[in-house]
Amino acid sequence: MPTLDPELPVYAAARDQFAAIGTTVAISSPEVAAIGGDKQHTHDWLIAGGFPTVQQGSLDDVRADPDAWRFPLIVKPRFGSASIGVGIVNDLAELEQAATAPDALVQTLAQGVEHTIDLLASREGRCLVAIPRKRIEVRAGEVSKAITVRSPQLIELAEKLCAALPGAYGALNVQVFVGDEPGQLAVIEMNARFGGGYPLSYAAGADFPLALVQDALGLPLTAPLEGWQDGLVMLRYDAAVFVTDQEGHQ
Repeated sequence: MPTLDPELPVYAAARDQFAAIGTTVAISSPEVAAIGGDKQHTHDWLIAGGFPTVQQGSLDDVRADPDAWRFPLIVKPRFGSASIGVGIVNDLAELEQAATAPDALVQTLAQGVEHTIDLLASREGRCLVAIPRKRIEVRAGEVSKAITVRSPQLIELAEKLCAALPGAYGALNVQVFVGDEPGQLAVIEMNARFGGGYPLSYAAGADFPLALVQDALGLPLTAPLEGWQDGLVMLRYDAAVFVTDQEGHQ
């Protein structure tokens, strides 16, 4: 079950080689890994499929028609994770300073509250379950506080995304902003892996690992999935623990 972004295209491309020695790699197709690993590819795919997302372009696009862009804007690297290199700019001068990398992308600021949807796809690409969780607090790109939300519109969106992806399989996660207006959604990222906040979905009762193991062994799917708990809160924190070893040294 690959979980690190740099691993995903490698394992996806080698799925058949692993299968030949009796090993199941729980990952989507190389096409899905490529869509999720490239933010420009993600945006193009979402637009082509008619899915809601933000306005995206390059520094040159903003320079060419600044009136078409509403500040503040988001600047992020085309390839990256954990929010590294992501920043907010308030005017064109700040954008010129921030978007110096050749692969820098510019996005409009999504409105509303950010959610992550953990979803599990069958071998046929069908969404077996989708668990939306509202991101209450994020540190260094990792969610530290969140709550599960049984939102029909987010679950429906996840099912449609899963069905449209060319070869979805295993755990995926989708980041979506939910606005105040009915149906106001904006997908900003998709990842062909477990999300960093998946432990909340697991604690809520959606056992993805067991389902994947049962699938790999050809067993009936009895893992708990759909009955996950709505409104379960996860609160992460850091703790320093100090102990004395047997020699009495601290």
